[in-house]
This record gives sequence, structure tokens and C-alpha cells, in this order.
Amino acid sequence: MTDPAFQAMSVEEYLRSEEQSPYKREYVGGFVYPLHAHAGVSQRHSLICGNVFATLHPHARRQGCRIHQTDMRLQVGSALFYPDVMLVCGQDMPHPLYETAPCLLVEVLSPSTAANDRVGKYALYTSLPTLQTYLIVEQTQRRVYEYQRAGDEWRLREVAEAGEVGVPCLSLSLSLDDVYAGVLEPR
Repeated sequence: MTDPAFQAMSVEEYLRSEEQSPYKREYVGGFVYPLHAHAGVSQRHSLICGNVFATLHPHARRQGCRIHQTDMRLQVGSALFYPDVMLVCGQDMPHPLYETAPCLLVEVLSPSTAANDRVGKYALYTSLPTLQTYLIVEQTQRRVYEYQRAGDEWRLREVAEAGEVGVPCLSLSLSLDDVYAGVLEPR
């Protein structure tokens, strides 16, 4: 089987066809790009996403926020992505198929997506006025890159082995022990 060819289409066509697609696709600049066309994510990737979601979920619910894991789209301008974890607080649901105003986005790095998560998505995600925190999480070592909004600037802090990263929209911190529970133990 060959890789699916890139197809130009409108946002509306993409959204209509996405439900019938045999694989997830992201939409950027009028084109769709398959995610994991050959295989799913690794166990580590899945467990890390689950750990972040499970840790934040009760806090999000108590504060009236919505938290999504891997299956909800995010619209940024004319692009649509599937962040690994997305938290939205204080916003009505703009559309049943995507969110537009997250306060937290989390991407767990995979070899095939690392460059895009660090550069392309970083540029688009940090253009969102509601976004307060963007976390990029390694899956082969206990390391999280925490981008926090500071006024009009973004500040990067790298947390390795132990420590916490901030989730200001929930007024809490997320420990690396919670992120990596059952995946990577501290040294």
C-alpha cells in the first residue's frame, strides 16, 4: 500500500471527509496530512498522554473547563490539528468538531513529529491569544519543555528528571512524576 497523496480541499471538505477517513489527518494551508498513516503511537506516547489527561481532568471539571485527549481538533487560523492534550477554560463551544481557544496545549514528541511540534506548531499555537502554556514532552527521557506566556513574550523553561511545570489556567502544577508515572521512573 502506498502513502495517501496530499489533497487540496476546503476546510468544510476536510471536516466532512475526516469522519470517513481510515486515519487521522491534519489540515494546513488547504492540504491534508495523514497522522500515523502506517501505525499508531507508541505505548509510551499513549501512556504519557493518558497520565497528563487523567491528572488534569478532575481539576478541569471542577473549574468548568473542557479537556481533550488526542481526538479533538484545534483550529488555528485556517489550519486544524489534533493536539495530544488540549485544555479549554471559559469559552463556549464554537463548533462541535473543533476548539479554537485553548489555554493549555500538550504535544508528546515522536520521531516523525518532533520537528513540526517544536517549530511549526509552536509558531501557530503561540499565536493563539488564549494560550497560556505549551508543553512539549519527551517520551524517551523525563524532560518537558514548558513555554509560558509572559505578556507578549514566551518564556521557555526545561524541566528534566524531577520537578513541575505550570498550568496557570487551572492554578496548579503538573509534576514530572505524574507525567511519567508507569512509563519512566526517576533516576
